[in-house]
Amino acid sequence: MDVRKQLRETFADRGEYIAVAESATGGLVGSLVTDVPGASDFFDRSVVTYTYDAKLEELCVSREALDEDGAVSASVAREMARGVRDKAGTTWGVSTSGVAGPTGGTDEKPVGTVYIGVAYAGDWGTETSYVKAERYVFDGEKSRRELKREFAETALRDLVKEARSVSV
Repeated sequence: MDVRKQLRETFADRGEYIAVAESATGGLVGSLVTDVPGASDFFDRSVVTYTYDAKLEELCVSREALDEDGAVSASVAREMARGVRDKAGTTWGVSTSGVAGPTGGTDEKPVGTVYIGVAYAGDWGTETSYVKAERYVFDGEKSRRELKREFAETALRDLVKEARSVSV
């Protein structure tokens, strides 16, 4: 099933909003969400934070996470998702940080690597809020455009999966 249809089915009547923090996808996640008819019922914003400074200033990603782990890391993806969720005041935050190539890959983080963060804000006092990040490695031989699309669609699938696991 198309991830955009899943988004609509999942969020249309929940009264919850999504905010997106993008690095590797450069706005594509937000673009895919706004392709959904009625997206204004559940989509708040997308922030593209491509540099370390932008991540620090716009999303409150810690200098320590950036210095120790680099932008393409689980810790930074988690902080990006949490930061956009909290700054926007939404229920959900999702983030992408990866290496779309064709250069920039390493043995540890080859081209095609992406970390996707998902953050949930539970009701105050319930201690149900959380943030998580997943690492994916896609075929680094694909074009930059193809990888960005895979990263973005995977981020939305992860978001839908998490939202469906939380009862409303």
